[in-house]
Amino acid sequence: MSPNPFTSFIFYIFITCAIIIIAYTCNFYYLAFLSGRRKENQDTISIGEPTVTIHLPIYNEKYVTKRLINSVCDLDYPKEKMCIMVLDDSDDNTTEQIAELVENYKGKGFDISHVRRGTRQGYKAGALKYAMKYTKSEFVAIFDADFIPPKWYLKRAIPYFAKPNIGFVQCRWGHVNENYSALTQAQALSLDFHFLVEQRAKSNSHLFMNFNGTAGIWRKECIEDSGGWHTATLVEDLDLSYRAQMKGWKCLFIPDIVVNAELPVQMNGAKRQQFRWAKGSIQCAIKLLGGILLKRKITIDAKLQAFVQLTRHIVFPLMLIQFLALPILLASNVNLYIVSFLPVVTLVTYVAMGPGAYLFIIRNMYDKNRKEKAIAMPYLIIYSMGMAVNNTIAVIDAMVGKKSEFLRTPKYGIVKNTDDWRTKAYNLPFSKTTLLELFFGIYGIMAILIAIYSRNPIWVPIIALQTMGFLYIACMSFSHTRFKRGNSKIDYTKTKEETMSDIIHKLAVAGIVAIICFGAYLAYTGYQNDVYPMDLSIGLFDRIMASSEPKTIMTDINAIKGYLPAEGNPVWIFPTDTTNFTRIQADLDVMFASAEKISVVPRDSSAFHTGMMDVSLRAEIIQKQIMDMVPYMYASVSNILFASIWIAVIIGIFAILKRKKQSLEAFDKSEGV
Repeated sequence: MSPNPFTSFIFYIFITCAIIIIAYTCNFYYLAFLSGRRKENQDTISIGEPTVTIHLPIYNEKYVTKRLINSVCDLDYPKEKMCIMVLDDSDDNTTEQIAELVENYKGKGFDISHVRRGTRQGYKAGALKYAMKYTKSEFVAIFDADFIPPKWYLKRAIPYFAKPNIGFVQCRWGHVNENYSALTQAQALSLDFHFLVEQRAKSNSHLFMNFNGTAGIWRKECIEDSGGWHTATLVEDLDLSYRAQMKGWKCLFIPDIVVNAELPVQMNGAKRQQFRWAKGSIQCAIKLLGGILLKRKITIDAKLQAFVQLTRHIVFPLMLIQFLALPILLASNVNLYIVSFLPVVTLVTYVAMGPGAYLFIIRNMYDKNRKEKAIAMPYLIIYSMGMAVNNTIAVIDAMVGKKSEFLRTPKYGIVKNTDDWRTKAYNLPFSKTTLLELFFGIYGIMAILIAIYSRNPIWVPIIALQTMGFLYIACMSFSHTRFKRGNSKIDYTKTKEETMSDIIHKLAVAGIVAIICFGAYLAYTGYQNDVYPMDLSIGLFDRIMASSEPKTIMTDINAIKGYLPAEGNPVWIFPTDTTNFTRIQADLDVMFASAEKISVVPRDSSAFHTGMMDVSLRAEIIQKQIMDMVPYMYASVSNILFASIWIAVIIGIFAILKRKKQSLEAFDKSEGV
């Protein structure tokens, strides 16, 4: 049964999503190859003990603040060369804790200050930007509230700035509570993939590497030369690190320096963190990609990798589209197997591209605890698939230019498996996203039944994994729901200009999506109605030339006559009579009459063979005429006109987006405290 136009459209969308997802997956494997093939070539030369300012951005972190400040003040570095700035934007009793700790360490001779801006404008980026006004040292180290730098951190990290073009050094994140739950194990493995594969591969090559916001050190000159901290995106670290590398600064990832941190233990907190990272990456793509792609000094592969990193979260909406489309295609009996007569090849390919390859990477990443990490792999698969809804909303938010508050990820000082977070402040309730996750989980159950009843059980494991992911995330979100206590919220009020800018941006993005979808639909229907019948006719002519059955030839000729237009000439530049459909239809009538006469002639007669040769020759001539006409069916006057209008509209909308980008940059420059 041939698929109807709607099913065919869904099929092409499904295949397109699959190709893009596979491309992003293969890129990760390419980075894994680079990280395993190259060795770190990082020079460390003693540069003495230069001055270092340590920035500690904090907002309502009463469970981990003391641990952070104590560990920073315990660093084995000369007090006179180390300045500590606690950037406190808190609006709860975290402020009193910090004030007491700062006064205590001041009495011990530390150069430590408690910085209160009186506003939370710009959030973390705003606090760092404010602190730079008072930073006089050569280097700036940054630690988030949940990190615990080891005592020897500065003495081991500073020597990596031996070369003057090193702009920042990023150290690896460790995990103090990795084995607290399946959730923390999944997050730990995901972060290890990022650091030990992606960051290592990029650091050891000329590819752009991002700063991870904490557990790193910047050269102050690099921050200033790159334009300082910007507040227009939710990932100020990614933004600044890319701008620095666009200016020619180099960066290093140091896998041997591990700074332990606390992983989110509440599902709603983990979702908030993932949302911020996904949305921020797309915001940076909108803001930076144009400059990166146009800059001549950046190599092609570096541009490609920058594009992939900044846009990789679009994989999540593509996953959802595939998930929604698959049951429709299965119910329509569309063949989705890689090899039609071996459906198992499809499943084997998915396993090889996914878990199989990741297990191989794990084997090369770790020396001692490979088995423990491999056991955590199923948790990561389910966790990542379940996050598709949450991260899709983040991507859409970024694309439509929705302004949102920088929502921090709550931390509770969880280190031991016996530690409890449920009775503490900062707990989060489930959001509306959880209801969507529940919907996709139920939809997945229905999809499994469709796969079974449509006799496509090979797809059940693939659908089941995604379904388990959605239900796991939804159930954990409900289970971990705790409403916020002891934590006031600062309302964000948009200006009239910002509101208008957001509306324009939303309309622009909606326009692009609508035009692309409309163009794709018209291209599909145009091919189906104009070009595809020509292709079918060309195939039938091949069969006519190879046939010796007049009746079959007559049937094929009638089919061709139905496929081809009755009149008209698609060649609009210097048209000829040979490409006129009226003449071709007349030639087909002659062929039909010849085949009809041959059908009553004895097969062993010379008249039969002569007649068959004549029909075959005519078929060959007409086939060549039609093949000459096909390009003109694509390049018709109407198609060229439509394409011109389509491109002009796309360019116009991108001009609107450029204006939005300029407004973001103007916002960064104009905002000051």
